Amino acid sequence: MNNNIRKIYRTSAKLDKIIRVDHAGELGADRIYAGQMAILGKTKSGPTIQHMWDEEKVHKAKMEALINKYRVRPTMLTPLWNTAGFMLGAGSALFGEKAAMACTTAVESVIVEHYNDQIRELLEDPSADKTLIDILQKFRDDEQTHHDTAIQHGAEQAPFYKLMSEMVKFGCKTAIKISEKI
Repeated sequence: MNNNIRKIYRTSAKLDKIIRVDHAGELGADRIYAGQMAILGKTKSGPTIQHMWDEEKVHKAKMEALINKYRVRPTMLTPLWNTAGFMLGAGSALFGEKAAMACTTAVESVIVEHYNDQIRELLEDPSADKTLIDILQKFRDDEQTHHDTAIQHGAEQAPFYKLMSEMVKFGCKTAIKISEKI
């Protein structure tokens, strides 16, 4: 394999991995907020959750467009992430608004870190798609805003905040690793 083909393959494999895992993540986020809205939609937190969910719907749609544009195979675990995301959102919301916000801060902190890692990786590659970098930066900024909004809405006052946060972060990091591969 000559160097140009090797470089194209590495770039293509990197791009596939990024788009596959980010699509899975945005799908998961969409389902988390759907679960939270199913439980808390008519509470005072409903409009805040709905606003964050609306942004996640935009993210998910963009990642679906990138899946199609670059012909990337989505993760085979899409049905699992659909169910797990909804259950995480609804389950956290059943413990109250602050618990739902604690779930949001945990998820979004992992996603912000994940997007930052991807952005750094792409910035090191002179052939990287600048449009993709811009998209990831925008999504990262939105996720940071969701995190900060959840903190402002009492996430850290949720019962067992630290324990719940660490468990959700572990689950998110595990889902990322799995979705990068399958």
